[in-house]
This record gives sequence, C-alpha cells and structure tokens, in this order.
Amino acid sequence: MKANRHKKILEIINKQSVETQEELANRLQQQGFKITQATISRDIKELRLIKVATGDNRYRYALQDNKYVMGSQTKIRRILKDSVVALDYSENLIVIRTTPGAAQSVALVIDNEGFSEIIGTVAGDDTIMVVVKPRSAVKHIINKFKSYL
Repeated sequence: MKANRHKKILEIINKQSVETQEELANRLQQQGFKITQATISRDIKELRLIKVATGDNRYRYALQDNKYVMGSQTKIRRILKDSVVALDYSENLIVIRTTPGAAQSVALVIDNEGFSEIIGTVAGDDTIMVVVKPRSAVKHIINKFKSYL
C-alpha cells in the first residue's frame, strides 16, 4: 500500500542518509517492499523530497521545507479519499480514523496543506488528532476534509 511505503520512505530518510533513488529502492526492498524505479520516482515527487547538501560534495534526500507547494489540493484530496475512514470532533479537536498505517501520511499532508486554523497534528498508526484554533473553525475544517472525501 502506498501510504505504508510513504511512511517507510520518510522513516528511512529521517534515520539514514540516502543519496540515490537506487539506494532508497534497496532499503525499501530490504523492508519487504516490491517496487520499481518508476515507483520510487513518483513517491519522491509526491512526498516533495529534495536533495540537500551534507558536506563532502554529497547530497541526501530530505523533506522539503516549503509547505505551500502548487498542486497540493489534488494531493490532499487523493490521500484523504484513499485513506480516511471516519471524522469526528469535540471542542477544538478533530479525530480522523484512517486505514491501518496511513495516519502519518495523512497527517503530513494536512500539516503541509497550510491550514491557518490548524495548530498541529498527532498521528498514530490509524488515528490522527488535529488541534484547531479557534474552536469556531472546527466545523469549517471538518467540512473542508469532507469535501475532499
């Protein structure tokens, strides 16, 4: 499943220095993922990974700092539609239930979407808690999420 693969890619690049697509593919294969170079290339694009200098004229993959990249509406719509099972809220908290293993990918997309009313997200395996400020914005955010579904 793509969400699990994306989660594993982010885990790998956060813990290890990965310099090439081939190296990333090998590490994913070691984790039991069956992937092609084309899949890796698409994943890198979808996750907005960039190469950053590490010194010694070397570069590694990292998550892009720019949170407001064009085309993110399509991405958030697709990821939410593919992964979200249920939405509920109480006061200024929204709880999102996802398919198993998809919560961190969905939370990452929500964080990167740049909702000014969302203070942050906390993701487990299949559940995300979204903190909204002000409380009056919760219904607006819920409706926005539902429109993506």
